Amino acid sequence: MQTENKSIGTLYIVGTPIGNLGDFSPRAVEALESCDFIAAEDTRVTLKLLNRFEIKKPMVSYHEHNRKERGEQIAARLMAGENCCLVTDAGMPAVSDPGEDLVDLCHNMNIPVAVVPGPCAFVSALALSGMCAKRFTFEGFLSTSKPRRREHLEELRNEKRTMCFYEAPHKLLGTLKEMAEYFGDRRIALVREITKIHEEVIRTTLFAAIEKYEATDPKGEYVIIVDGAPEEETAEMTLEQAVKLAQKMIENGCGTSEAAKQTAKETGFKKSDIYKMLLD
Repeated sequence: MQTENKSIGTLYIVGTPIGNLGDFSPRAVEALESCDFIAAEDTRVTLKLLNRFEIKKPMVSYHEHNRKERGEQIAARLMAGENCCLVTDAGMPAVSDPGEDLVDLCHNMNIPVAVVPGPCAFVSALALSGMCAKRFTFEGFLSTSKPRRREHLEELRNEKRTMCFYEAPHKLLGTLKEMAEYFGDRRIALVREITKIHEEVIRTTLFAAIEKYEATDPKGEYVIIVDGAPEEETAEMTLEQAVKLAQKMIENGCGTSEAAKQTAKETGFKKSDIYKMLLD
């Protein structure tokens, strides 16, 4: 791979399989084979991927706990002309992942950044769920801090778009209970083990899911898809209410005919019916 600026290397964001190694693309293989080094979330996990495709490249760890110091070291190597592939254990780096900091740092330093697209768990889960995907919001993992987690859920109480969350099995039941507290008994889909042998989509409700996992232990990493808040039902206006609206307009200086005309536009009732009742 060639970069436009020969004196500066390029950071390649490379998506990795979320379960099935057969999903790794030929272009992604080429990127790893051509780079100078790989920045991996967990080098042990990435080594399995490299071995599968017979790729031998030096690796450095880049994760939540060393991202600042290691990010600066990676950027320095890129500035010196080396090319780096950024990978995570599974899915797209920088999506609910500390890789976003490295990408931001490179942009700020005018280091070229390119992407080699790959699988993404929440997008795959949303497609599998069969739930509304016209408008959705990705919320990732809820905070481990109870106050911040509750603040997050409170902000989403009236969110009308479909919501996508990540959750670990040992935290799933607690998270479902908290969601039920804020969202009520919403329709949900629990998607687990995507692309693996035991891939499963459970279409249910929050209350039913809580009952299920109080009886059985969750297994595997989960994507939780939650229906958005239902649209508020507005009561239909009666003709009498429309007339009262017109009367308020008249009290504010509007003529009777004009008040009837404007009210008819706003309510859908006939101007003649509103006008007649105003005269009566």
